[in-house]
Amino acid sequence: MLTTQVIQTCIEDLKDITKIDLAVIDSAGLLIASTGIKKDFPPVSIDKFVDSEAESQTIGGYHYMKVIHEDEVTYVVICKDLADHIVIARIAVKQLQSLLVAYREKIDKNNFFQNLLLDNLLLVDVYNRAKKLHMDIAVRRAVILVEVQKECDNSIQEMLKNMFSQQSGDFVTSVDEHDLIVIKQLEPDEDYDDLMAISLTIRGMLNTEIMVNGKIAYGTIVSELKDVSKSYKEAKMALDVGKIFYADKDVVAYNTLGIGRLIYQLPINLCQMFIEEIFGENVPNELDEETLNTIDMFLENSLNVSETARQLYVHRNTLLYRLEKLQKVTGLDIRVFDDALTLKIALMVVNYMKYLNNLEY
Repeated sequence: MLTTQVIQTCIEDLKDITKIDLAVIDSAGLLIASTGIKKDFPPVSIDKFVDSEAESQTIGGYHYMKVIHEDEVTYVVICKDLADHIVIARIAVKQLQSLLVAYREKIDKNNFFQNLLLDNLLLVDVYNRAKKLHMDIAVRRAVILVEVQKECDNSIQEMLKNMFSQQSGDFVTSVDEHDLIVIKQLEPDEDYDDLMAISLTIRGMLNTEIMVNGKIAYGTIVSELKDVSKSYKEAKMALDVGKIFYADKDVVAYNTLGIGRLIYQLPINLCQMFIEEIFGENVPNELDEETLNTIDMFLENSLNVSETARQLYVHRNTLLYRLEKLQKVTGLDIRVFDDALTLKIALMVVNYMKYLNNLEY
C-alpha cells in the first residue's frame, strides 16, 4: 500500500496544474487524502460499490472512481460530477495505479534480493523471478557491505539509495539491523579500482553526512545474477578478516585479503597445533605496541636494520636491542627471513584465536 503522504502529494500536484479538488478513500471508506473535498460528499455504501462490477458511479453531485490493482479495489477517487473534474480524476486513478505497480515492484525486488543473498532460492526460481522483475541476468555485479556501529536507521539507508539508483541497475537492501548491502551493477570497463573508489566515497559520506564510523567490504565481481550470493559471502568474510588482521583499515576488499583469508578458514585445532609447535608454552599473548610497531616496520623494510631504525627515529643499536629482546621472548630471530615469516604468520594466528575466543563469550 502507498503511504498517505505519497497519495496526498499525487493529488496536490494535480490540483496545482488543474485547480481541481480531489479526495481519495480506501476500500473501507476511510478518507486517505484530500485537496479540498472533505467529508461533505454524500455517504456511499462502499462495500456495495467495491463489490459491484461498475468502475465508477455518481451520487449527489460527486463522482466515485475505483483504483484497481491486481484485480482488487485499493482506493476510490472522488471528484465533483463535472466533465472536466472527471477527466482529472481518471488521470489520478491512472497515476495511483502506476505508483502501486512501482511500489509492488520495489517490494518484490527487495524480497527477491534478500532471498538471493541468503541462498533461499532455487536456480530456476532465480531466473523466473528475475524475468518477471525485468532484471538483466548476465550483467557484472558486486556486493558492497556497509557495517555501522549502531543500528542502521533510515538516514543511512536513504543516503545509500541517493547514491545508488535502481535506474542504474543498483539496489540497496539489508538482512539485519547492523549491515546495509549495496548490489552494485558495473559497466564493462569498471573494475576493482572503481569498487575501491566507490567504497571510499561511502566511508567519507558516512563520516561527514551521517557522523558515524563504519566498516566497508566488498566481494569479487560476478557476471551472473545467481552468483550475487557468492559476492555477498565474500564481502562478509572480508569484513570479518578485516576486523581480525587489518583493524586499521575501514575498507577491505576480498581479493586483497592475502594470507589473512587463508588463516581465517583454518580449523581451530590446526591453529593451536601450529602455535604450540612454534612457541611451545611461551605463547606471546600480549606484545606491547612498541614491539608490534617495530616488527611491522622491520618487515615492511624487507628486514633492513638501517632503514627501519631511520623510520622509527631510533639508533641502530636500539633497534638491535629490541630485536634481541623479541628473540628471547619468542625464540625467533626476525633478522632471518624464515623466522620473520614464521613470526608474522604466528602473530596473525594468535589474533585469529583471540577473535574466536571472544566470540564464545
